[in-house]
Amino acid sequence: MTLRVSGSRLVAADGAPVRLRGVGLGGWMNMENFITGYPANESAMRDAVRGVLGEERQQLFFDRLLTRFFGPADADLLAQTGMNCVRIPVNYRHWESDDRPMEINQDGFRHLDRVIGLLAERRIYSVIDLHALPGSQNQHWHSDNPTHVANFWRHRHFQDRAVHLWEAIADHYKDNPWVAGYNPINEPGDVEGRVVGPFYDRLVKALRAVDPGHVLFLDGNTYSTDFSIFREVYENTVFVCHDYALAGFAHGGPYPGYTRGEWVDRGHLERAFEKRTAFQRETGTPLWVGEFGPVYTGDPEVDEQRYRILSDQLEIFDGYDAGWSLWTYKDVGLQGLVHAAPDGAYLRRFGDFVARKKALGADRWGSTMEEAGDVLAPLHRLIEEEFPRWEPYPWGARYQVDDLIRHILIAQALLPEYAELFGGLDDDEVTALADSFSLENCVRRDPLIGLLSDNLA
Repeated sequence: MTLRVSGSRLVAADGAPVRLRGVGLGGWMNMENFITGYPANESAMRDAVRGVLGEERQQLFFDRLLTRFFGPADADLLAQTGMNCVRIPVNYRHWESDDRPMEINQDGFRHLDRVIGLLAERRIYSVIDLHALPGSQNQHWHSDNPTHVANFWRHRHFQDRAVHLWEAIADHYKDNPWVAGYNPINEPGDVEGRVVGPFYDRLVKALRAVDPGHVLFLDGNTYSTDFSIFREVYENTVFVCHDYALAGFAHGGPYPGYTRGEWVDRGHLERAFEKRTAFQRETGTPLWVGEFGPVYTGDPEVDEQRYRILSDQLEIFDGYDAGWSLWTYKDVGLQGLVHAAPDGAYLRRFGDFVARKKALGADRWGSTMEEAGDVLAPLHRLIEEEFPRWEPYPWGARYQVDDLIRHILIAQALLPEYAELFGGLDDDEVTALADSFSLENCVRRDPLIGLLSDNLA
């Protein structure tokens, strides 16, 4: 059943075309702040929780969370919905530590093997996505970056470690037919775009030497939007775009309607998709949208517009025979197909804290960019007036100021508050927090699941 690229399609061993459609398993082996409710970046959060629980009990919590976050019932739900693929984001820290570089911890495969096996039993493929690389490959929290600097592209040391890790992963899965392939760098953010292309050349060569059979899923630069960095079309490769709709963000406007001065409707969505997939269509390679999907607000009128965005995007993808991976499967209520119940142990304990984060706009993905506006608006005006030509990579001055103030400074200041909420709990209470993410303790977002089921039928 090993997949391969044949022209503009993925095909199975018998030549039958396969269009991969499913979800990303965000917040699991690569944790993200808006998904499970913590502030800042994963490694800083784990350090803070360790300071309260101690080494053994923090291991109890996080291992239990990994086990409960995705199990047989989750795999059943995805199969029943009609999905045939899960993109699995992982953090390099499961296999390697910064104080012992190049030493692979085989225990890192334990949970990944388990979930890949669960999916395979239901004939669902996995795409292994390295979401956080040593040194951080982009400027944001989801690469486990505590700063706004992507040091991966600045230091050969980090690049050597990534190649070594991928050689180990590829060797481990080279004979697994239900691994669709490897997505070795999620959303690279090489500021000048000079390192990422040659590094891909090196990485592809190294991976092929270990595992010549599996498909490579390669993201473009600047968060999988810029494919000019590729100097050749590698064999058996899918070039992956990400296609988030502007109107679907937390700070997005009505749909159809104006979002930050730009009219967004179905025609806009299709033009954006065509632009983001121009390289793939010109090279005759398969179309696969590695991430997309709106966020939800709890306001029925707004959320109905978000479902319309998603429905329009799925129709567009169908029209181009594009595969896709919706972001994301499970969280605390912003975007997932299912989410932890508000009356469960975790949100009873952390719900007020999550609300506090939201009021401060501390999570980039959940921010409307208007929180604490009376405090931050003068700073934005100052930057606009004093530095009108400043356009920092990747998204400009308005986003950069928010990233530095809200999503780094304020987020890191919130870390002790989050960690302290673990204080005074016994082992049963700690495990109950993790168990809140078991499917039986979650709430289904039925309109979303129904929309996806209808599309996949």
